[in-house]
Amino acid sequence: MLTKTLTPLEAVNEIRNDDNGQVVLVLQGGGALGAYQGGVYQALHEAGIEPDWIIGTSIGAINASIITGNKPEDRLSRLKEFWRRVDRSEAWDGVFPAWSGIGDALTSWGTLANGIPGFFELNPRAFFGTHVPLGPDQAGYYSTDPLRKTLEELVDFTLINQKRPRLTVGAAHVRTSMMHYFDSQKMDLCASHIMASGALPPAFPAVRIDGELYWDGGILSNTPAECIFEDRPRRNSLIFAVHLWHPTGDEPGSVWQILHRQKDIQYSSRIANHIVRQREAHRLRHVISELLEFVPPEARHNPRVKKLAGYSCRTRMHVVRLLAPRLKNETHMKDIDFSPAGICARWEAGCADTKCALQEQGWLEDSDPLEGVILHEPRAGAEPAAEAKMTGAVTAPADLPRRAAE
Repeated sequence: MLTKTLTPLEAVNEIRNDDNGQVVLVLQGGGALGAYQGGVYQALHEAGIEPDWIIGTSIGAINASIITGNKPEDRLSRLKEFWRRVDRSEAWDGVFPAWSGIGDALTSWGTLANGIPGFFELNPRAFFGTHVPLGPDQAGYYSTDPLRKTLEELVDFTLINQKRPRLTVGAAHVRTSMMHYFDSQKMDLCASHIMASGALPPAFPAVRIDGELYWDGGILSNTPAECIFEDRPRRNSLIFAVHLWHPTGDEPGSVWQILHRQKDIQYSSRIANHIVRQREAHRLRHVISELLEFVPPEARHNPRVKKLAGYSCRTRMHVVRLLAPRLKNETHMKDIDFSPAGICARWEAGCADTKCALQEQGWLEDSDPLEGVILHEPRAGAEPAAEAKMTGAVTAPADLPRRAAE
C-alpha cells in the first residue's frame, strides 16, 4: 500500500499513469440538489484535478456542459453564475426561523407557481386541462426556452466538441423507452442535447433531435455509470460518482413522508446493481487473464485460444461515491428547493465531502488482484446493505467526521 503522503492531484494521477487510466465524473439528476455537484467540482478544481470524462443526466448534464464547455480557468466561475441565476431569493427570506422550514417551503411553492428565470417558465395553455392538445414539442407544464438561452450564454459548445474533456449525457427515447447517450466523442453536441437530458415529464416538454423526441434520462437511469463499464476499449478508471438521492431511509409514517421516500427510491442510484454485476464480470475477466499465464506459449497462437483470451481484461474501476446530505426539514419538494440557503448548504457539503475523499485516497489501498470494480465510501456506514455484503470490494474509513450539514 502507498503511504498517504501524496497530494490529491498526485494520488489521482496514480490512476491516470496506470496504463492510460482516466478520471471520470458522473453526475446524477436531481434538480436543485445538483448544487451539491457544484461543490464537488469546486473541490476537484481547487486540487488541480480536471476530469477526463464527465457523464451527466438532467441537472447533472447541465452542470457537466458548463464544466466541459469552458476553459479550466473559467469553469468554476461559470458554474457559480448558473446557480446564482437560478436561486430563488424571496421577500420572506429571514422572516421565518431557518429551523422551521417555512421559508424554504414557500420558496418551493413559488417555483411551482412562477418557474425560475433563466431555467423554465409557465406554459399557460397546459393549465387549461390535461386533454388540451399542445403538440409533442410543447406538451409540458413549463417551457424550457429560458434554459436554452442560459446554456448558449454560459457554454461554448465548440470547446465541448473538441472532446477534451469528453462529455456524455443520457436521455430517454420517447418512442422506444430506450436509454440513449449523446457522446461528444462520437458526435457534435449542442444545447438541445443537454435540454433533452433534462426534459422531465410532465413538467418539461420532450426535445426533438434528428426527428426523434427525448425525455429526461433520469426516468430510465438516473446515474448513468453503465456507459463507463461498457465503453471500449476498457481503461483503468477513477470514478467520482455523485449521488443526490438516498437509496436507504426510514420507514415512512405519513403520506407526506411516503412522497419523500418514494421519490428517493425512484431516483436513487442503481449503482449497487451495477457494481454487483460489473464486479462479477470483471472478476471473471481477471480470472481469464490469470489462467492465460498457465497456457503454453505455443497454444496461445491457436485461433480458438485467441478468441477466448479476448474475454480477459486487467483493467480496474475505482468508484468513489459521494452522497448529498439530508438537510433538516427537507421534504419531497427538495429537488425544487432553489432557495439561497438550500443551494449554499448543498454546495458546501459537496465541497467538504470531496475534500474528505481526496484526503482519504482509498483507491491507493491494497485490494484483491482479482477485483475489477472497487467501491470507496468517503465516510463510514454510508454503503447500502446490498453493497456492504461485497467483502473486499467496498472500502470505507473506520472513523471520519460526519458531515456538518447532517
